[in-house]
Amino acid sequence: MRLVVNRLAVVLVLLASGLLMAACGSSGASDMDTTSAALLPDWARDASPRVREAYEYAVANPEELAKYPCYCGCDNMGHTSNLSCYVQDIAPDGTITFDSHANGCGICVDITQDVMRLKGEGQSSPQVRAYIDAQYSPFGPGTDTPFPTE
Repeated sequence: MRLVVNRLAVVLVLLASGLLMAACGSSGASDMDTTSAALLPDWARDASPRVREAYEYAVANPEELAKYPCYCGCDNMGHTSNLSCYVQDIAPDGTITFDSHANGCGICVDITQDVMRLKGEGQSSPQVRAYIDAQYSPFGPGTDTPFPTE
C-alpha cells in the first residue's frame, strides 16, 4: 500500500507541476521577449502593466497589430491601424519612433489586449479582426485598416 501511495504522490506532484508550467507560459503574449521591454521609452516602461504589455506587444508584433483598426477616433491624427497608436515609425536600421497616444487611451490598449488574448487562444487574424470590429465599432469611426487575409 505504501508503494501505491508514493507513486500516486509522485504522479500528483508531476501533474501539478505541469499545470503550473503550462499556466505560466500561456499569457497570450508569447511573441514578446525581454528586448521588447528594453526598447520602450521610460514613460512606457513606467506605465501601468496593461499599457506596458500593449507597447511590448506592438514592438514584438508590429505586422500583426497593423492588421487591426483602432476605434478611438485617432484616424484624425493620421493613424492607420492599432499599431499607429504605439509606433510612429520603424526605421530600416530598426530604430523605433514611439507614439505616446496609447499611453493615455483605454480603447487602444483594450483592442491590443484583446488581440493578444485571442491570438494566444489560437484564433486566426480574420477571426480576431471580426471580433475587434464587432466589439469596438460602436465607439466611433475606425482607422482605414485593410481586412487581413490570413
